[in-house]
Amino acid sequence: MRVNALYRDDFYLSTCEAVVTAVHDDGGIELNQTCFYATSGGQPGDTGQLERADGTKIALGQTKHGAGKDVIIHVPLENEPRPEVGETLVLHVDWPRRYRLMRMHTACHLLSVICSYPITGAAVGEEESRVDFDMSETIDKDEVTAKLMELVGQNHPVYQQWITDDELAANPDIVKSKNVRPPVGLGRVSLVCIGENSSIDSQPCGGTHVSETQEVGQIHIAKIEKKGKENRRFRIRFGTPGEEARQRGDHND
Repeated sequence: MRVNALYRDDFYLSTCEAVVTAVHDDGGIELNQTCFYATSGGQPGDTGQLERADGTKIALGQTKHGAGKDVIIHVPLENEPRPEVGETLVLHVDWPRRYRLMRMHTACHLLSVICSYPITGAAVGEEESRVDFDMSETIDKDEVTAKLMELVGQNHPVYQQWITDDELAANPDIVKSKNVRPPVGLGRVSLVCIGENSSIDSQPCGGTHVSETQEVGQIHIAKIEKKGKENRRFRIRFGTPGEEARQRGDHND
């Protein structure tokens, strides 16, 4: 059954009511609507809880797509209770985790502004994200960090616009990713825009993001790795390099 994915229109929605439409043999739960993001485009799916009418909770270990992008399956942890089809549940996203992923995903977009090379891979994480670029040039990680923090500090608005699948097909150059294509087949594609009138960036993306760059907070490029002759992997982490060194117990004697 096609689900109404509420997060596509409101990244900050962390709770809603929904009706169970199917329960799979392996325990996976389908709902008529959801605020839980399903794993896609390098961003992990949401975790959290489904609350039943009697107050008991069903803890979720992951959220994923089914056979297509119009199917979202909420996967409980082991030995959790199974709801009944037709039962109404209250959904609670693990918000601190989701918000960190939103901040990180937005940081990845900012990095793609500074490094204007084709993207060959990406993965968004709570503590660290990575973006791979098709590039052979040597670049200084501290310089990239400074440029990232400049964009963060300028507090540009981050918002989404919608285009049709046909409009995307007619403008393929707006896609920065070299290997992963934006999700199509739902009739519309989300453009994540940064800056007034997309002055900083605009690219198709189905992930979740913060509403202004300042929310990203302090980030830095922890490492740039050479992955092949023409591939560089950038690792983004929260905090400053100095904080990271202190956490590792490094000392400058």
